[in-house]
Amino acid sequence: MRGPAHAALKSGANTRSGYVRELIEESIATGQFPPGMRLDETMLAARFDVSRTPLREALFQLASVGIIEMTPHRGSVVTEVTPHQLFEMFEVMGELEGMCGRLAARRMSHAEQERLVESLRACESARKAMDPDRYYYENQQFHHLIYAGSHNSFLQQQASALHRRLSPYRRLQLRVRDRVPRSFSEHEGIVSALISGQSEQAADLLRAHIIIQGQRFADLIASLSGLRDGDAWRRALSSSVAERKGRRADGRPGRRKSRSRILRSQLG
Repeated sequence: MRGPAHAALKSGANTRSGYVRELIEESIATGQFPPGMRLDETMLAARFDVSRTPLREALFQLASVGIIEMTPHRGSVVTEVTPHQLFEMFEVMGELEGMCGRLAARRMSHAEQERLVESLRACESARKAMDPDRYYYENQQFHHLIYAGSHNSFLQQQASALHRRLSPYRRLQLRVRDRVPRSFSEHEGIVSALISGQSEQAADLLRAHIIIQGQRFADLIASLSGLRDGDAWRRALSSSVAERKGRRADGRPGRRKSRSRILRSQLG
């Protein structure tokens, strides 16, 4: 067994349900299961050669973090996320990771720092092997070590939950050309700041590391023919980014919306 399935098992998905969850995540990330698609249990069981019990456990796990939705009449459906919502989630993820980095730079023990360096070397190995799936799993471990290094259990729980919610999209962005080597280079700077105790620099580097993912998501969507409406997603996300910078999507200066105007537009 090779490819994503093999990587899923190696990543620690050592239960049958965990293995299936990883495969469904991969299928969502690559556009095989696009947003809005109904996940038929009979089809999934045959596709992944599993019984209904681990399959349903996997679906419940995915539903618990919002990657899919389970409803009485439609069953399991891949969650539809707008470009604007996705951009906002990455913004929040960037802030949570920045907070984790700021605290970890002050609180990580020597042993925790050594484990982080080992994780960095594992990421380097995956980068040299040009294996984005393997890098994805090593990258997960790298970030979770930083969450734990914050020594703030509530923050760790919140960061881990949003990390899981964004996992299909974090996996997707690693498929953008040259993203893996750039990601690893950013990891090196993050580790250097953490080990030297530069808390604000660590926070800034981690925040930028995550925000880059959100800003590049439009290019990633357009590059994957398996996901629907790629051009529409790219235009919508470009508009969202431009709005946040106080500029129009065509590049000309625009007025920033006041908080009250933004709230009124969101409320209809």
